[in-house]
Amino acid sequence: GEASEGMICAEDELGLGESHAGIMILAEDTPVGKSAREIFNLQEDYIIEIGLTPNRSDATCHLGVAKDLAAALKINHHHEGKIKLPDVSAFKVDNHELPVAVEVLNLAACPRYAGVAIKGVTIKESPEWLQNRIKAIGARPINNIVDITNFILHELGQPLHAFNLDAIAGQKIVVQTLPKGTKFLALDEQERELLATDLMICDGNQQGMCIGGVFGGLNSGVKPDTTNIFLESAHFSSKFIRRTSMHHNLRTDAAKVFEKGSDPNISLYALKRAALMITELAGGSIASEIIDIYPQPIEPIQIKINYKDVNDVIGADISKDSIHAILDALEMEIIEKTRISFTVKVPTNKSDVLRPIDVVEEILRIYGLNQVELTGKLNMSLTYGTHPSKQDIRNTIGDFLAANGFNEMMCLSLSQSNYYKELLPIESSELVFIHNTSNIHLDIMRPTMVFSALETVVHNQNRQQTDLSLFEFGKTYKRIANDFEEIEHLTLLMTGQRWAENWILKGEKIMDYFTLKTFVVNVLRRMGIVNYQESLVEEQPFSYAVKYHRGNQDLVVFGKIANKLIKAMDIRNTVYYADFQMENLIKLAKEQKVSATEPNKYPSSRRDLALVVAKSVKFQEIAALVRKIDKVLLKSVNLFDVYENETQLGVDKKSYAISMLFEDAEKTLKDQDIDKIMEKIIQQCEKQLGAIIRR
Repeated sequence: GEASEGMICAEDELGLGESHAGIMILAEDTPVGKSAREIFNLQEDYIIEIGLTPNRSDATCHLGVAKDLAAALKINHHHEGKIKLPDVSAFKVDNHELPVAVEVLNLAACPRYAGVAIKGVTIKESPEWLQNRIKAIGARPINNIVDITNFILHELGQPLHAFNLDAIAGQKIVVQTLPKGTKFLALDEQERELLATDLMICDGNQQGMCIGGVFGGLNSGVKPDTTNIFLESAHFSSKFIRRTSMHHNLRTDAAKVFEKGSDPNISLYALKRAALMITELAGGSIASEIIDIYPQPIEPIQIKINYKDVNDVIGADISKDSIHAILDALEMEIIEKTRISFTVKVPTNKSDVLRPIDVVEEILRIYGLNQVELTGKLNMSLTYGTHPSKQDIRNTIGDFLAANGFNEMMCLSLSQSNYYKELLPIESSELVFIHNTSNIHLDIMRPTMVFSALETVVHNQNRQQTDLSLFEFGKTYKRIANDFEEIEHLTLLMTGQRWAENWILKGEKIMDYFTLKTFVVNVLRRMGIVNYQESLVEEQPFSYAVKYHRGNQDLVVFGKIANKLIKAMDIRNTVYYADFQMENLIKLAKEQKVSATEPNKYPSSRRDLALVVAKSVKFQEIAALVRKIDKVLLKSVNLFDVYENETQLGVDKKSYAISMLFEDAEKTLKDQDIDKIMEKIIQQCEKQLGAIIRR
């Protein structure tokens, strides 16, 4: 609520200069209330910001935007104005005192290389008008030579580079790649190790002076005492520039232009334009002939397209004359016409226009999206897929888990290779490495999902959330020989307390192996998968685990995460983890026929049996044996007690107490019917398992 009386500012705080020495003092006779713009004689200008899509290589400069604007004004507003390029006819060679030899050894990376020597320049600040232009585009003025190259870059879309000619050994330039690992000291004073694919501008001694099209070198750049320069204007391959720029994390303005695709046929014009500006603003003379190495000129591509296709894609009836006018306004020459089609020559500044559909997009941009009328007719294509679909199965499982207190985690597919060197060893040849400039630690695609889950536990633990039930749908990635393996998974994770603290709940509440097993079995059951084999697993990342499978077809592995991993990740609680193979789960789920039956109207009958067996005998063996004896009346077998006591049972013995439920859908069972089955069960348990029945 207080009225502001303004601020007292230094020069740099107002954007009027670089000085931060203190308060700017105005003349005593300066009228109060006069605009600061008038006092400091600041130029008034308008800055227009545009949203540029990545494909628009032609619009990375003012000239390209102006051409597009001129075309739109001509077609939609009947303007007759044309783009006027600065005149470079005054360019001439003053002398031949500084000849420079150029050799291009990698024409694939550098299809065109042009340059010229300029003698006797004076390095100083740029005039105020040029500094204002540089500031307006968000750049920082440096000196007159560098500012001119930046100006041309944004004016014409042609990156330039100025070398200190006296620092070029042998007055020779070699454009080539250097061996992998070669050291290069860049302009930012950082030493970088080069890739074998990094294109370098080298001197006569094969020493790198500049990463071509990306970043300059410290020793060859223009300095305050530089008097002679070599001005470079080249066309580099977008693929080479993109790879180098991303690897070294050098996202320069020049690299951004080259990786979209610069115009190879504007190089000479831009070179002459810059040379004229340099001699005007920095003095000096043109001291060599223009060097232009362009052995295989890049010609405009020709694209044939049908008139009908243009209208069908756009959804409007555009006349042939209108199509011709739009293309003419865009400087896209029509070289052949027929009744049904035309062939257009695409200028080399439009590197993204390669197909008929790209030509349609060019036409539509100028024609105007708003002029395409909406019809009252709605067309829809019917699609169908297999049932149940993968997405339906995922939703079914996800809904089931969410309804039972689980939360879904969505983790990155990226991981740290250190995990698989130190904690969970995997051969380096199996890892899928990536180049991640934003986070160098995340350098591989994850070969397992376990560390994603454990990182989630750490994230929650650090925020006082220690009781977790989580699930994730995701993929793992591995390199197999010369191919890649991509597998889809469902993982479950449980740790901490099963229930929130409550005075009613007594006894053990910590989640354990059997808590997780309950949900593993229920997920399979929810998919209609009930018959499978069980095997013990002794492998990382588990300290103990069980695998459910059908022969060689794995369904799920689940168990307790090894303490080594828990400690390494600094997790305080025990973690239980399950990993489902979604491909096999989906395949079996599609084969199952889930059916429902009405409850039996006749009562069931339960019988219990206590067996003393060797410790090596598993409950699954007993259950399988019992089910084989009767497949009609026996409905379920359950283990409800395990007892061990060497004094009472003997050495290496234990007692299983099992319950069996019998039902008949047509009548009430009699004791005699069940007794016969029980006798067979007892006999077979004694015979095949060596069991002693506790009576």
